[in-house]
Amino acid sequence: MTHAYRETYLASAMTNLGQAFDYAIRTLGVNGDDFVRMFAVSEVARRLENGEPAYLVGKSGVELAVEILEETTGKEPVIDLTDSYGRRWEHWCGWTICYYQWLTSISYQRLFQMISYDDLRDLYEPYHEADVRKTAEILTEYCRKKHPETSLQRIRKACGLSQRQLAEISGVSLRSIQMYEQRNKDINKGQVGSLSSLAKTLGCRIEDLMEL
Repeated sequence: MTHAYRETYLASAMTNLGQAFDYAIRTLGVNGDDFVRMFAVSEVARRLENGEPAYLVGKSGVELAVEILEETTGKEPVIDLTDSYGRRWEHWCGWTICYYQWLTSISYQRLFQMISYDDLRDLYEPYHEADVRKTAEILTEYCRKKHPETSLQRIRKACGLSQRQLAEISGVSLRSIQMYEQRNKDINKGQVGSLSSLAKTLGCRIEDLMEL
C-alpha cells in the first residue's frame, strides 16, 4: 500500500498527535468523543493525511490541538502547559490512530466512523505496551467483527442495488464485486479505474470503499 508520507516522518507525527489528544482531553478537559469528532473534520486532519511536513514535524501537539479547537469551535482555547505531555491513555489513543491512519491510508473521518474513542480507550489497558503493529492487527480484527459487512457491501445496500445491478451500471465485473465483498480480493489494492466507477455509481468517494 502506498502511504501519504515517508516512514521517517511517522514517529514525529505519532508523538505530536498523541500530545494533541492528551492536551485537549486531559489538560483542557475537552470531552474525548467531542475532540475526536472535531479532529476528524478539521483541516489539521486533512493536512496530516496528505503528509504535509509543516504538520507532521513542524508543529507541536499543543499547537495542533489549539488549531483544531480554534477551527471547529471558532474560539481560541486558554493555553495551559501544566503537565501537557503525559503518556496516559489519551496520548496513546492519538499516537495509535496516527499510526493506523498512516498504515491504512484511510481518512481520519472514515476511521472514526468505524472506531470510536471509547473503542480505542478500551484497548489501552491490554495493548498499550504492545508493539503498535500488533495493536493495528487487533484494531483491524476488532473493526471487522464490529462491522462484518464490507464498506462496499454496506454502501451498495444503502443504495438499493444488488451486486448484479452494481456490476451492470458500473462496468465492474460481478465476480470482482463479489470477491471484494467477501474480502477474497483486497479492494484497497483495486484498480483506480474500477474503484472510481464503483464510487461514481454509488455516489461516494473512493476512500469510502476502503477497508481496514
